[in-house]
Amino acid sequence: MPTLEAEGWTLRVGGETLDGGVRVLTWDDLADLPDVEVEADLHCVDRHSVTGLRWGGVRMRDVLALAPPAPGSEHVLLAAVRGYAAAVHLEELRHPDALLAHSVDGEPLSPEHGWPARVVLPHLYGFKGPKWVVEATYHREPQQGWWESHGYHPRGRVAREERFAHQD
Repeated sequence: MPTLEAEGWTLRVGGETLDGGVRVLTWDDLADLPDVEVEADLHCVDRHSVTGLRWGGVRMRDVLALAPPAPGSEHVLLAAVRGYAAAVHLEELRHPDALLAHSVDGEPLSPEHGWPARVVLPHLYGFKGPKWVVEATYHREPQQGWWESHGYHPRGRVAREERFAHQD
């Protein structure tokens, strides 16, 4: 399990950005964004759910607005430490409940739950929201993260029970 500190943690946003550059966001940069709380369940692909969690953090759409994508960039690869990555559609990160979370139920995230920051996408299965996230890369074409390359669904929408790639 990674042990990261907020001091020194960064989120690198790059790939097909509007200005063609890379933006490196620090913990202090995120502190300047509005902090919100979202009550949302966490759904695991194995049909296990944890209900009624109160996630605290900043909206992913506010984070991505600091380094907007280029037109036509509709896919994002979210990378975490130690090589884990999840592929999501940009529209999923713009969902009003999509967070870059730093706390749950009023307490800072524990290391095993992704401290200092994890992506929370309540409308998608948990494998789409990486713990210990450190990078978001825009792409024009769909990408494969770890789970997608192992046969899991490219979208992962809970309401449609999109668990496995063969369900398309």
